[in-house]
Amino acid sequence: MSRKLIVGNWKMNGSLSGNEALVRDLSGGIGEPVCDVAVCAPSIYLAQLHGLLEGSRIELGAQDVSMHEGGAYTGEISAGMLKDYGVRYAIVGHSERRQHQGESDVHVALKAKRALAAGITPIVCVGETLREREAGMTEFIVKRQLSAVIHLNGHCISEIVVAYEPVWAIGTGQTATPEQAQNVHAVLRTQIRAATEHADRVRILYGGSMNASNAAELLSQRDIDGGLIGGASLKAADFLKIIAAAKA
Repeated sequence: MSRKLIVGNWKMNGSLSGNEALVRDLSGGIGEPVCDVAVCAPSIYLAQLHGLLEGSRIELGAQDVSMHEGGAYTGEISAGMLKDYGVRYAIVGHSERRQHQGESDVHVALKAKRALAAGITPIVCVGETLREREAGMTEFIVKRQLSAVIHLNGHCISEIVVAYEPVWAIGTGQTATPEQAQNVHAVLRTQIRAATEHADRVRILYGGSMNASNAAELLSQRDIDGGLIGGASLKAADFLKIIAAAKA
């Protein structure tokens, strides 16, 4: 994979004025980025971001997408609706949604399918809890989670992005060592290669508290193709440093 991908996940943060200031600072400082860049904003701000990012080098992403195409699903947002606002990426299966909204592997696979059908690239999140890691189940868990997506989407798997997010390293300030992260990314890479002859198209991001100080070392690992960035993506200076570290 020659060109890396850095994605900011704003989670439940933002405001009209704050978003405008952040995008202004990012657009003004990004120059000619050495990687692909996207920000995933809360759905209520997608219309605003669609306008703010027009003509910039930053793509727009959503934090979720419905597994339904349309109908009586109050509060849900379909892939087609996201497409209307120029959404390029959609996060599916983030650990916080698996934990707090009870999303299963099947739900995640269906969401990925809806995104792909609308021409949106799903960022499929996989990762283990601390208990699962300590029990030696890391490989089993991430392969099971990804297998559901592979099984339902078949040859389209080459069009997804995968994000490894060790649950124990999200929002805790902890992070996997570069070696730990690389080991899991290598497992996922092997699984993807077994599923499609176009495995080289699939970028695997690291999503466990990557920040300005550890990004370069993590991104230098052979099978880490970018990052899914949480808190650091809300600070323009930090996010720009991570982008600069993502050299091919």
